[in-house]
Order: sequence, then C-alpha cells, then structure tokens
Amino acid sequence: MNNNTPQKTALHTMALAALGVVFGDIGTSPLYTMKEVFSVGHHPLALNTGNVYGILSLITWALILIVSVKYVAFIMRADNRGEGGIMALLALASRNVEGNKIKQRNIMFLGILGACMFYADGMITPAISVLSAVEGLEIAAPHLHHFIVPITLLVLFCLFLAQSKGTAIVGKFFGPVMLLWFGALGVLGAINIAHDASILKALNPFYALDFFMQQPKIAFVALGAVVLAVTGAEALYADMGHFGRFPIRLAWFGFVFPALLLNYFGQGSLILRDVSAVKNPFYLLAPEWALFPLIGLATLATVIASQAVITGAFSVSRQALQLGYLPRMHIQHTSESEQGQVYMPRVNWGLMLGVMALVIGFGSSGNLAAAYGIAVTGDMVITTLLAAVVFREIWGWNKLKTGLLIALFLVVDLAFFSANVLKIPDGGWVPLLIGAIIFVLMLTWKNGRYLLYKRLKSEAMELTPFIHSISAHPPTRVPGTALFMTPNQEGVPHAMLHNLKHNKVLHEKVVILTVRFSDYPHTNLAERISVEALPYEFYRVIINYGFKDEPDLPRDLELCNKYGLIFDAMNTSFFIGKEILIASEKSGMAYWRKKIFIGLFRSAETITNQFKLPPNRVVELGSQVRI
Repeated sequence: MNNNTPQKTALHTMALAALGVVFGDIGTSPLYTMKEVFSVGHHPLALNTGNVYGILSLITWALILIVSVKYVAFIMRADNRGEGGIMALLALASRNVEGNKIKQRNIMFLGILGACMFYADGMITPAISVLSAVEGLEIAAPHLHHFIVPITLLVLFCLFLAQSKGTAIVGKFFGPVMLLWFGALGVLGAINIAHDASILKALNPFYALDFFMQQPKIAFVALGAVVLAVTGAEALYADMGHFGRFPIRLAWFGFVFPALLLNYFGQGSLILRDVSAVKNPFYLLAPEWALFPLIGLATLATVIASQAVITGAFSVSRQALQLGYLPRMHIQHTSESEQGQVYMPRVNWGLMLGVMALVIGFGSSGNLAAAYGIAVTGDMVITTLLAAVVFREIWGWNKLKTGLLIALFLVVDLAFFSANVLKIPDGGWVPLLIGAIIFVLMLTWKNGRYLLYKRLKSEAMELTPFIHSISAHPPTRVPGTALFMTPNQEGVPHAMLHNLKHNKVLHEKVVILTVRFSDYPHTNLAERISVEALPYEFYRVIINYGFKDEPDLPRDLELCNKYGLIFDAMNTSFFIGKEILIASEKSGMAYWRKKIFIGLFRSAETITNQFKLPPNRVVELGSQVRI
C-alpha cells in the first residue's frame, strides 16, 4: 500500500499540471457558449424549457461522445512513441502505408490540412477567449464598454511579449489558477441548479433527440454554437506527450467534466428563471459583489488558455519544420531542463498580429463566434480520418470494427462541421482563408524542397567513382577534417567540388554528413548515428533525429568516437553549400509557387544556427540552381 503512495502523488501532481495546460481552452468555453446559442440575430431559437433542455442535452452528449469517448478513450491510445497531436498522428499514419504512394500522399494532404486548421484555431482562440472575459465589464461597469477592445489588445500584447521568457516560471501557477477556475465554475453552477434541480433531467439524451425531431432545421443550425463547448478537445491529444494519458484522464473525469456540466446546467437554470440573463449568463451566475473578482479570474483563465494554444503553435511549428513542411526558423530554448519548451519569434509575432487583427476586425466575442468552430470541427474530421488508418493498419482491426467506430465519429464530426459551414458568410471564411494560405505555403515548401533535391541529385557525381578517381589523380591533402553536409549521401556534395575546383586541396579526413529527420518523435542514442569508413580517409556519417529532438551536431558528432572517427573541434571545418535559386518555366510546380518557395528559401534560418555549428568553423560555398 505504501509503495503505491508516491505513484499516486505523482499522478495527482501531473493531473494538476495538466489542468493548467491541457484544459484551458475547453475550460473557458462556458464564458460564451450558452450566450451564443441563444443570442439574438444568429437564429430564431426561442428561450423556453424545451429548447434549453435540448441545448443542455446536446452539450452534455457532445462532451461525452467527442471528448470522453473519441479523444480520451480512443484517439489518445494512438500515440507515436508517447507523443500526440496532428503532426505525430500524420507521421504515425504515413509510416504504415509507405508501400502505397496514393495513400501516403492523401495522408500527407490530410495532415497538412489539419495542421493549417490548428493554426487558424490558434488565432481565434486567444481572441475570443480574452475578449469574452473582458466583456464581463459590460455587466459590472457598463460605462467601461468602450475600453473592452483596448484592454483586450493590451492583455494579448503582454501575453505575446512574455513568450520569449518561457513558460517554466508562470507554468507553476497555471495548475492552481485553473483549479480555482474550475472550482468556481462548479460552485456557481451548483448554486443556481439548487434553485430548480429539475434542470438535471436534461442529462437524458432524449431531450436532444426530441429537440431535433421537433425543430430539425433550428437544431441543426444551433449545432454551430453548441460546438463551442467542445473547442479545445484536441488539446487532450496534442499535449499527451507532456503529461501522459492517465493524468489527463484523471483530470478530465475527476474534475473538469463535472465542473463544466455543473456550470452549463447552472446557466440553463438561470436563464429559465430570468430571461434577461441570456445577455451574459456566465457572469450573471455570480452575485454582484463577486463580479470583479470573477472577471479577474476569468481573464487569468483565458490568458492561460491562450498560452496553451500559443505553446501548441510553437510545438506544431517545430514538428512541421523538422518533418520538412516549414522552412528553417530561429528556435530559442527557454528552459535548460525541459527540451520541449521553445520560443519561435517568427511564429509568435505572426500569431500576435493575426489575433489582434481578429479582435479589432470583429470587435466582440459574439461576432468572433461566427468565425469560431469551422477550423476546430475541420480538424476533428481530419483526426478521425487519420485515426482510421491507425486503427486498421497499426492496431490490426478488421474493416467492420474500424468502419463502425469511424462512422460513429464521422456522423458527429460532420454534423458539427456542416452546421459551421452555414457560418461561412458571417465570418467562417476567415479561418478557411487563414488555413488555405498556410496550406499553400506548407505544400509549396515541401514540393519545392523535393524539386531542389532532385535537381541537385541529378547534377551530382556518384561518390564511389569519385573517391576512386582521387587515388588516380590525388590532390594535395591538407591537415584537418572537412565535413561536407549534403542530403544526398550517395553523391559528391557541390561544396566539395567547388572547394576542389577553387582551392585545389582536400583535407586529410573527409566526412560526408547527412542529417535525417524521422517520423518518430525521438531517437535514442543507439539509432542516432551510423558511420561508414570509405577508402582514402573518406567517411559517410548519417545522423538521425526525431521530429521533436533538438539538433546539435557538435554534440552528436562525439558519438563517432566509438567508431574510431574522432573530431578535433579546432581542426574541423564544416562546408555548406549555399544555393542561389532561380525560378524557371520548367514543369514540376507552377511558376508563382516557385517564386514563393524561393522567397521562403531566402528567409530560412541558416544551417549554422539550426544545427548549432561553431560559426568560426563554417565555410559556405555558393552556386546557382534553376528549379
């Protein structure tokens, strides 16, 4: 019994930490969900007992089916060596259909599209969350209405400004703050349920079915607002690698889910007693004396929810970068002990500009709700389709079992997605536009890199005949080690040919180095490096990284010692080819996309910085390449 105590303590500690990071988005949904369902002007949903019961039943069973069943019970089991998220799922699914090019291409498209929807959602979530929290001022102090947008922008600016400092220190307070937040949700809901406990009858799914049977068109449209209650569900899977599935499950079933249900049902009870409360049922749950403290707590909770989304954007960007879907960017590690805590300036400031533009453009959480949902539900549909590949190809499920479960998930996902399609003219086009732009950029970068690789490979000499020709006409060999980086391990690097052509020398040791990023999140030391000795003091070295590993070539080259290849840092030079790209009218990719690729290529972070090479030991040799 005593032996289990430390394990239970660790589990509870991790569950508390997960509370602060994983559930911020879904935990702040009560701020605006019920308000948007019954808001005037979106659809003619009358505020009566049948409709309130129907909506509460829909919210309850959406949380059960999408979060509890789909994500917690099934999707979280589809981990890639313990890691979750759309890019991890993409890598997992594509790795198991390598023999089928069509399936592999389709999976790649789905994964990229899912990542693009995540970015679109990542812009809207901070905007609507913080804005909805600050809008509590309209209830507490109506004369401050004109300050809502400026205050929201100030809070968001401070949030993005603080990203470069890292989340380690602030992160310690996330769990306790969210514990207080969910406690407040539950208490406020329970107090209002106590006025009329009959509201709990809406837990029965019959009320959701009856709502659809009585008013099918209105109920379908209402799904576009009900989905706001489950936004953030994908975070359970995306953050699984940080906490593990058991702490997340404990936090969800033990605290978050009950608190959310209590609050939603409390809001339902309140608006049935007082119709005027529908203008902001969340804040009107609280007594007047508690409004300002609740606004402060809600603002903290939405900042935490936004922080989790921003951190997720950094994580997805880093994974996409190392899987070859984004150009190299500067990555700053904000913690010496936690490898996953990174800061990406380009992503951070781009995200901030997008979020602020949404706040200014839409002006209120009600208007933003029209744009919210389509990216989330699109991501849910894509996750389900990728999970189908995992269930069938990896878990070995038969077609019937896989088909039945995926059909159940798709019915729910597509119902919500279809309802949100109706919101496209009112603002739903915004996340679609954001997603489409990012999709084109990611696909262009991936295809452009492939074209460049093919071009360089076609022009490269084969390495083995080249080495043998060296013996026939040996150039001057100078002391030291020359390390030539190339993606093509079978060819002679362009930088080596330029060095021979212009300097007429070779170093006494020549290393052909290829860096690969695998579709596993991490590689262990046993599979990190391979060394092949070639004639005449040539060596072929391959270093493997996972898509969440931190590349550090000087550190990992020390692993060559056990193969007899020893690097002296002061006598090793890193030769890197620096291509100057020129767009041609040749086929392979549209000319305008080639121009975009060249722009992205020029703006990419240097290889020196990406792989932590010593700048004073790097030699760049350029050449023009037409693609």
